[in-house]
Amino acid sequence: MLATCAHRGPLRVQKALYPEGPEVCQAIVLHPPGGIVGGDTLDIEVVGAAGAHGLLTTPGAGKWYRSGGRQASQCLRVEVAFGAIVEWLPQETIVFDGAEAQMLTRVDLAAGAVYCGWEILCLGRTAAGERFSQGRLELSTRIEQAGRPLWIERGCLRGGSPWLAAAAGLGGLPVSGTLLLAGRPVEAEWLAACRAVPPAVGLRVGVTALPGVLVARCLGPASEPAKAWLTEVWRRLRPLALAREAVPPRIWST
Repeated sequence: MLATCAHRGPLRVQKALYPEGPEVCQAIVLHPPGGIVGGDTLDIEVVGAAGAHGLLTTPGAGKWYRSGGRQASQCLRVEVAFGAIVEWLPQETIVFDGAEAQMLTRVDLAAGAVYCGWEILCLGRTAAGERFSQGRLELSTRIEQAGRPLWIERGCLRGGSPWLAAAAGLGGLPVSGTLLLAGRPVEAEWLAACRAVPPAVGLRVGVTALPGVLVARCLGPASEPAKAWLTEVWRRLRPLALAREAVPPRIWST
């Protein structure tokens, strides 16, 4: 159940829903302005109490608009207590050409806690033929369990950088997606189930097992096939790793 909810400014939890019964709270995190502009700072703090299970998503694609020079930032902090599960599954993030953005994620897990989260990034408005030719996107994700690092990743994507087109980089594909499930040893059955998900044509995918972390990644030409693949990976992984059938938030179908 959602125990407490507080906000300052427009960023808030729109609604708490229980389509899976009272054991799992599905919440929609809403930013009414519809996009993030230079100078904006969003801070999101999620605390999963002992034994709780929460799934958070967003009502639509997040948008980082072109900046006039000022940086915008989003900081996500997640604390998960013993036996609790937090799923952070926002819809895709569109980074406009010329955006100056910083996305920081910090997850602290107690022993026996689990975090499952994804991020789907679209560099430029691909439907309009826009590419990420200028601007900058800084990314940082850190996951620890009982003070022990499980996953540390940092990156900086600069608009127009040759790395965006390089084979060792993004290979000219504007959309990337990463799903992380952290906190439990990865079993062979989980890995096999995720690797069995067929990708759409043009989508490059990979699933890896690390100590305490399962990583699923994809690169593609558009956000729709990337989101569809990650969603199916989550559908197959959730019953195995979290002992619950996947119940997608209704907002994903609107």
